[in-house]
Amino acid sequence: MSAPVRVALHTETVGSGPTLLLVPGGSGDASSFGALPRLLARNFTVVTYDRRGFGRSATGVPPDEARRLSDDVEDAVALLGDEPGYVLGSSSGAIVALHLAARYPERVVTVIAHEPPLLALLPDAARWHALLDDVHATFRRDGAATAMRVFAAAVGQEPPPEHVPPDAPPHLAEMFARLTSSQEFFLEHELRQYVRRVPDLRALRRAKDRIVLAGGHDSRDAGGRLVPYRPNEVLAARLGTTITEFPGAHLGYLTHPVEFAELTRSALTPGR
Repeated sequence: MSAPVRVALHTETVGSGPTLLLVPGGSGDASSFGALPRLLARNFTVVTYDRRGFGRSATGVPPDEARRLSDDVEDAVALLGDEPGYVLGSSSGAIVALHLAARYPERVVTVIAHEPPLLALLPDAARWHALLDDVHATFRRDGAATAMRVFAAAVGQEPPPEHVPPDAPPHLAEMFARLTSSQEFFLEHELRQYVRRVPDLRALRRAKDRIVLAGGHDSRDAGGRLVPYRPNEVLAARLGTTITEFPGAHLGYLTHPVEFAELTRSALTPGR
């Protein structure tokens, strides 16, 4: 495959030590991890970024759909730098992280894949694919805000806010201003596509000692389990490994940042 087209990615770096790359999910925004980078900065050089096409890394041109995920992986590899590093990806970002681990196992020390929505692995995958196709049709017909409400209800999440609180700090107000365009990019170019892209399971088996499959405690405890939790159950069985329980649900890094950071630290550097 040819090299990805160069894009000036927006990145943010804090801390010192080995590189820890945080790969954001469907918002694609460096700010989406909240306080987590700061909480991990005493152990790692934490790199966050707006993924290609999102927010401050928007290109202004439609992406090549056939290679979007590959470009995401190549961007992540480049951000890791010259030495093997650590990766935490959540949601769509976890799909990127797993493809990275499968394709470039030598570039990672440990990868945490937090609730990757690989719906193609599920026995009822056809139902979920049809539902996401309907969400996309809703987006085309009624706009991003309505589609995101439908999507959130279907997967058991709270819908994203539609208005920024008047007392929100400046960085949150700026993130909210980017939200609509990021949602539109996600709904058009990622919602239906990434959930169908299962990484090479044989390669993941070979690299399983480098991979931590993470699921939220509250996602597991939800009646019937929330759908973002379920693909890791299939992956764990296929890879012969287990799921590490993290606090909260799909956005546990926002709702329980201190506990999430402590568990991230111990999962990446066991025995430390």
